[in-house]
Amino acid sequence: MRDIQDIYAISLARKGEATMRDLLTPAKSAADLAQIPEDRWLAQLTKGVFQAGFNWKVIEAKWDGFEKAFKGFDVGACAFMDDEWFDSLLSNKAVVRNGTKLATVRDNAAFLMGLRDQGGAGHVIGGWPSTDFIGLLDLMKTNGARLGGTTAQYSLRFMGRDSWVMSADVIARLIAEGVIDKPPTSKGAQRAVQAAFNEWMDQSDYGLTQISRILATSL
Repeated sequence: MRDIQDIYAISLARKGEATMRDLLTPAKSAADLAQIPEDRWLAQLTKGVFQAGFNWKVIEAKWDGFEKAFKGFDVGACAFMDDEWFDSLLSNKAVVRNGTKLATVRDNAAFLMGLRDQGGAGHVIGGWPSTDFIGLLDLMKTNGARLGGTTAQYSLRFMGRDSWVMSADVIARLIAEGVIDKPPTSKGAQRAVQAAFNEWMDQSDYGLTQISRILATSL
């Protein structure tokens, strides 16, 4: 496995200094993430769930309708969504009327409510150590709804949380570096990925987001 600076040199040669400088801006601090209201976390998780398998532009175009339909993603209200409210969503043309995905809003609101006794979503998610990012992803997959795969990864990235995204290019670079030999779906492969990112963080001042972008642009 090459030093991260060696891989960065490949990315720099491919993309140029200006592009890499823009890509390598740091993620938000734990303190900043802790200040994000929980309704914005629910909104982003919902957007991530609906963007998975759908055209992202369609979801963006309907997003004002989602905000209104889910009462600004008020976590308490959504967690206790009754059947009448849910049934009304199934005929609401302002949202994407996919019942399975619509139901995740209630489930993920309950997940976020469960974090309140630990300081709240922003505190827990923002303060989770990057050296155990797989632990955070497991928490979200296990306790949330449809937050497996890259859904949680993209949602966390868009919220500014230090994160990797296992895109095809990132996976290809990890394979090239001998970290894994196929997409990291098993626990063992995920631990190997975490160990590699931890080593690269130790070698540099980069976080997960920056390393992920270096890997993605190196091919």
